[in-house]
Amino acid sequence: MAGWSKKIIANLIDPEEIRIAIIDEKGKLYNFFLERMLEHQRTGEIYKARVDSVLPGMNSAFLNLGDGRNGFLYLDDVRGTEVRPGMEMLVQVVKNARKGKGARVSPRISIAGRYMVLIPEGHETGVSRRIENDEERSRLRAIAKDIRPRGFGIIIRTVAEGCDEESLRDDVERLVAQWKQIERSAKHNSAPCLIHRDIGLIERVLRDELTDEIDEIVVDSEEEKENIEAIVKKFFPGKEIEVNVFRGKMPLFDVYGIENQIAGLQDRKVWLPSGAYLVIDQTEALTVIDVNTGKFVGSRSLNDTVFKTNLEAAVEIARQLRLRALGGIVVIDFIDMDNESDKQALVQQLQELFKNDRCKARVYGVTGLGLVEITRKRARTDIRAALMRGCPFCGGLGAVQKEEGVAMQVKRFIRKIVLSSKAEALLIECHSTIAEYIKDMFLPAWEEEFERRLFIRGCHDSAWNKYRLECQGSLSQVEHRISVLQKREGWAVVYRSSSA
Repeated sequence: MAGWSKKIIANLIDPEEIRIAIIDEKGKLYNFFLERMLEHQRTGEIYKARVDSVLPGMNSAFLNLGDGRNGFLYLDDVRGTEVRPGMEMLVQVVKNARKGKGARVSPRISIAGRYMVLIPEGHETGVSRRIENDEERSRLRAIAKDIRPRGFGIIIRTVAEGCDEESLRDDVERLVAQWKQIERSAKHNSAPCLIHRDIGLIERVLRDELTDEIDEIVVDSEEEKENIEAIVKKFFPGKEIEVNVFRGKMPLFDVYGIENQIAGLQDRKVWLPSGAYLVIDQTEALTVIDVNTGKFVGSRSLNDTVFKTNLEAAVEIARQLRLRALGGIVVIDFIDMDNESDKQALVQQLQELFKNDRCKARVYGVTGLGLVEITRKRARTDIRAALMRGCPFCGGLGAVQKEEGVAMQVKRFIRKIVLSSKAEALLIECHSTIAEYIKDMFLPAWEEEFERRLFIRGCHDSAWNKYRLECQGSLSQVEHRISVLQKREGWAVVYRSSSA
């Protein structure tokens, strides 16, 4: 990807769900980020917590964070203090809440800026290992030692490579001021409560992903354009990046072909250009990836075919781990290779692919069974956990999209209709559970936003993630249609806004 231009495509028009995609010059998805309004306990949030219970046998404690789900603390993370029930402490979320589990928290707090990470009560001065030039590392380390405030640690981030001292010093001053504000909030608020929420998704993505390769940012919200331009100026002064507002009638992600690519991230099977394919299975403990030659038959010899397939698979595996935000233990069953030099070449290829991964990854080589083991840091909720839930129809053996995800698809479907029609009212049909969820969470707000009367018809026979326009027209026409349907099918439930 080095040297290729990329675009940031930001779907910001729906506050309930913000989605940001980074695509390369061919329109291929390079990275994807999702944040929902109803999510809690995200990485980076700082809480004033109260210890609920201490479990010495598990070397851990559970902390009340004040939002209905306890955080998990390893006692080894606490230095010089005995953790007791009832005591209050300032902690930061280091791993998102996921799969019914509360977030993992730590009293060791860090605040990320554009060029560095500030660590209150720390003493270290570090430079990102991804900056490989020894001379540049020495320069940055010398500046860091000079500007490091007393009582704080500093870690210089990769993006600081080539950065001048003044910009680094400004970053330190902003972060120290931010920490003082956090201290004041902690002093004046009672536990348990949220003290500091990390910057929003769009600002976080721009802070971390804005590089020389980004040549355009496209958004679908007029209101966000000035804000994004200000963030770009703040994080990337001196670089002119186009910020354009998309005003078309089609949804932004449909125009750039992103919607279908996101849907593909939920598939087990991933086809490779040669005709080979991967099978990706996530379990509670680890992710298992199987490599298959599929339709690829090669042209020279079996060994050559196997080696080429494995190298091609390695590239796509690194991409899929990044796109799906997969972390923890990953075990890959590559196609067996007899040649020892081919095995070493494959491992070296993987190490090179993960060298610039923002989530620290380690490749452990080929095991006696011919498997390759990788560990990758979990930085955010993986795509399957973010988009899917246990299937309510088969006792949890399968998975379906979460209610909020299907609801957002319905909203985008409604927006398409509204942009191309002047109908006063719409009747949308979907599964009963989805219909009830929309009624409880969104219906009045959607009516206000679209300036239309909306009716949601819940049908048990409808597929979980399928929906359709049953009727549109004047209010009287739609209400007449509803009356006809209810007489014909008495079990059908139609929801309407109680505020109407």
